[in-house]
Amino acid sequence: MRIVIPLDETKTQVCVTFGRAPYFLVGDEKETQILPNPGAQAQGGAGIKAAQFVVDQGADALVTVRCGQNSADVFAAAEIAIYQATDSSASENFAACLSGKLDKLTHFHAGYQGIR
Repeated sequence: MRIVIPLDETKTQVCVTFGRAPYFLVGDEKETQILPNPGAQAQGGAGIKAAQFVVDQGADALVTVRCGQNSADVFAAAEIAIYQATDSSASENFAACLSGKLDKLTHFHAGYQGIR
């Protein structure tokens, strides 16, 4: 399973925002890497740009604290599952997702439309 998790500036914790997260942890059972989020500095549409990046990474799952409806629609169309991150580190969330211990995220906000 290929998993993507938005990371904060420390590159160790799950970022509380999806579209404007500075980095993404991307990986599977064999290897992981940290990549910059191309949507982080977008003037608008950060969530859509970040969602497209996740799709382009071949993700099967996204683990995030919260997600906007527009991004969630992209993930639904791409058949990418969205899981609720816990308060633990990104690596712990990654392991929990691999072992099927995370709940699906079912509530999506309207988005921030450029508001930070």
